[in-house]
This record gives sequence, structure tokens and C-alpha cells, in this order.
Amino acid sequence: MPIPSVNRLARRARVGARRRNHFYGWNVVGAMFFGMFLVLGTRNGFGVFVETWEREWNVTTGEISVAAAIGWIVNGFSQPILGKLVDKHGGKIVVVVSFVVMGISYLLLAFIDSVLMLAVLFGGVVSFFAGGVSPGTSGAVITRWFQRKRGMAMSVVAAGGSLGGLVMVPFLAQLMLATSWQTTWFISGILVLVLGLPVSILVIRNSPEDMGVLPDGEARARDEQASADQRLRSQSMMRGGPLGSESWTQAFKSWPMWQLSIGYFVCGITTASISTHFVRWAISEDISQANAAWAFGILMGINAGGVILIGLMSDVFQRHYLLAMVYLVRGVAFVTLIIFPGALAMWAFAVIGGASWLATVPLTTGLTADVYGVRNVGMLGGLINFSHQMGGGAAVLLFGLTFDKLGTYDPAFAAGAICLAVAGIVILTIKETKYSVRYTPTTPAVGTSVS
Repeated sequence: MPIPSVNRLARRARVGARRRNHFYGWNVVGAMFFGMFLVLGTRNGFGVFVETWEREWNVTTGEISVAAAIGWIVNGFSQPILGKLVDKHGGKIVVVVSFVVMGISYLLLAFIDSVLMLAVLFGGVVSFFAGGVSPGTSGAVITRWFQRKRGMAMSVVAAGGSLGGLVMVPFLAQLMLATSWQTTWFISGILVLVLGLPVSILVIRNSPEDMGVLPDGEARARDEQASADQRLRSQSMMRGGPLGSESWTQAFKSWPMWQLSIGYFVCGITTASISTHFVRWAISEDISQANAAWAFGILMGINAGGVILIGLMSDVFQRHYLLAMVYLVRGVAFVTLIIFPGALAMWAFAVIGGASWLATVPLTTGLTADVYGVRNVGMLGGLINFSHQMGGGAAVLLFGLTFDKLGTYDPAFAAGAICLAVAGIVILTIKETKYSVRYTPTTPAVGTSVS
């Protein structure tokens, strides 16, 4: 038997050291990234089918918008329910079950033939369990694995949704043109069950304690003083800043919860309306369905880079300043849809909007965990996401009705721009240095109402 050379032994030692130093939390980030890629990618592709369903089922944009609005609202109701389950039982079981139900439901969507069936299956079943692989649920899992690099980790996960839009929306559009919308949904179901489900089963773990490690991959201290310091940091992460509490209901006695919810409500208005109506708007501007899908995909692709950059910045700068900037930039993007003609408006929106799209996710989730701790972040994140989906549901319906009545989306786009300006101002008023654990790592005054 040949004797291994010294160089080969050295290489093996280096590989072993890298494996020992690798923090498993990044594996979890990768799995959640892929889950967001599949789920948000396919859900953002809903708008690709609107015009086709109008023709086949002889219905209006407003009628299909009702089914889409139901989906956003149902998804909103699912967020705090599934978030609470994540807090209690961990994220893995919630993600796995969600993938199973969504995959089967996508297969069944290939057999529907009416808006009513669309409302029940997509608006009801799919939308409820999409909450199990949502920014809120993903954030509740990731915040347990990371503290110092929380912004970066959550931004990588959010980038999965952005890249999902970049790849899946054009893919769904081209697949539908090459085959049929029924085949497109059936293949989507296969992808979820064959790819998304196994990854979630094999990779996701609920917390670093499940792997015998600490958040951020920190080694367990051996001496008593260092061990005590680690326990204090862990307790600080769990409880958050001065507003942290054992009970999630206490959060509603403080302003940051309401400020974040208002901002996310507006975020829902503007993202849901575009994901549902962008392609339909483009067709009304004599832009092809395929080109509109590519423009939306490019928007999401640009956002993938933007959200990573925001994540890096959010671990250094105050998150509320960055979040306000994101809302204001998106407001400018909505204005371009009104003032520029056709194709120019579409590409201007793709570029400017892409700089701001899912960047709200890591910033909002990070602020929630910083202020209120990770103990109840699933529930609180779910409630903030509930406001997001309520805004989205209302906007999807109103945008569709506006187009049916006026033949243009311009008044709806103007309303979206105004709402985004208001959201930016509201977020700027958050007193992050006063309430975030990053700046005030003190014991919370449980049960105290703070303005």
C-alpha cells in the first residue's frame, strides 16, 4: 500500500480544518435561499398568466385580481400563525410541510378552469402555505443562527427571492408560450417537490444548538468568565433591546412595531400590485408578454445585487436609515411609470425599482429582531408580514378595478408613489439608537409602554 506524500497529508489537514471551521448556519442560509428562489419566483410569475386567463375564461383583469387579492390576504393571515409555530416548534417542520402542500397544489392548478377554482386553490391553499417559505419565516430561522452577521445572512436569503424572479418569471413566460399554462404549473409543482422539498429536509436545522454550536459559529468558551460573557450575549440576542419582552403582545405598546408595520403595509401595496399587474400593464402599452417578463426578471436580478449590498451596509449603519432610503427610491421608480412612455418606462422601472425591491426584507426583519429579540421574532415578523399582505391584497384588487374602469394604471401608480413617500418618512422617525440591542444592550423593562 503506497504511503501518502507529505504534501497530500498537508492538503488533507487543510481540508479537515476548513470543514471544522465552517459554520453550519451558512448551510441553512443556502437552503432558505433556494426555498425563496422557488417560492417567490413562481408566485411572482402569477402576472404572466393574467392576460391568458382573461381570454380563455372570458373574464376581466378585475375578476382575476379578486383571486390574487384573496391570495395576498390569506397569505397575510398565515404569517403570524406559521410564525408562532416556528417560535414553538422550529422552522424545519413548517418549511417541509409547506413545500409538500404547495408542490401538490401547483400540480392541481393545471386542472382548474375558472376564477373561482383559482381563488380556492391559489388564493387559498397555495397562498396560506407560501407563508411557510416566506421572508418572515425565513427571517425567524436565520435570526437564531446569526447575530453579528444577521443583516448579511438575511440579505442572502432575500436575494434568493430576487434571483427567483430573475430566472423563474421569464422561464414561466417562455414555457407557457412553448407549451401551455397548464403544463407550466404542472412543471412548477414537480420542481417544488423534486428540488425544494429534499433540500429543506436534508439541510435545514432549527437553531445552532441543534448542531452543538453558538450563533455566528462562535466557539464555546472554556473558562468561566468567557462562558458567562457568552451567556449574556445569548440572553441579549433573545430579549433584544429595552422593548424586548417575554410576551409578544407587549410589542404593540411601543411605536417601532407600528412604524415597521406601516412601512411594510406600503411595501405590500407596491410589490403585490407590480407582481400581479406589471405584465398586464406592459401589454396595455403594446409591449410583448415575453419582453415584460424579461423586464421583471431583470428588475429582480438587479435587486439580488442591491439586497446583498444593503445587507453588508446594514451590519455597519443604522438599519432604519437604509430602509427609509429603499422606500423613497421605490417611490421614484413608480413615478417613472407615469412620466415616461411605454418601453422606456418599463426599463426605467426595472432598473430603479430593482435597486429597492426585496431590500426591505432583511432590514425590516433585522430591525424587528434587534428591537424585540429573537424569542418571539416568528410571531412578530408574521404580524408585520400580515400588514404587508393586507396592503398587497387591497392594492391588487384596486389596481385591477382601476384598469377595468379607466383603461390605465396611472392613478394607481401615483397613489403608490405617494404611499412610498409617506412610508419613508415614517421609517425615518424610528429611534433605532434608543431601542435596538445593537446600541442599547440593556435589560428590558417588561410590560412597560414606551413611545
